[in-house]
Amino acid sequence: MSALSLKPILVVEDSVEDFTALGRAFRRHALPNPVLRCEDGDQAIEYLQGYGKLPGWPQQLPAFVLLDLNMPGTDGRAVLAAVKQDPRLQSIPVIIFSTSTNTRDIEDCYRLGANSYLTKPIDYAMLEEKTRLLVSYWLKTSELPLLS
Repeated sequence: MSALSLKPILVVEDSVEDFTALGRAFRRHALPNPVLRCEDGDQAIEYLQGYGKLPGWPQQLPAFVLLDLNMPGTDGRAVLAAVKQDPRLQSIPVIIFSTSTNTRDIEDCYRLGANSYLTKPIDYAMLEEKTRLLVSYWLKTSELPLLS
């Protein structure tokens, strides 16, 4: 297992229930990486632009960001745009994880630089399978950039 695969996974999710289910699915597939949750877009931008500066925040950037699209306040679109416009952050893979299947949402996210767009399944077994595929592809199959 490479050092890259032990970087944190940043999950930006306002729903406690969705984050809990996702965390359970990650544990089921023995994800060794720490999972960091930001509850809203402002917190995600603060962490990403100032990583390592606050007590308790990891000292490194995440391997990838799993980003909810529709959140109150600063939504996923704004977070995605902030990440992809920042030269220090733009190579971090951002995976949209949303309940929206709206074609316009999907197209907008890719236009803003999303690396992938996944819809959140309602069924827990399907969530586990999507999580397994997510971990397998992004942490075991693809070559991710080395970021400080």
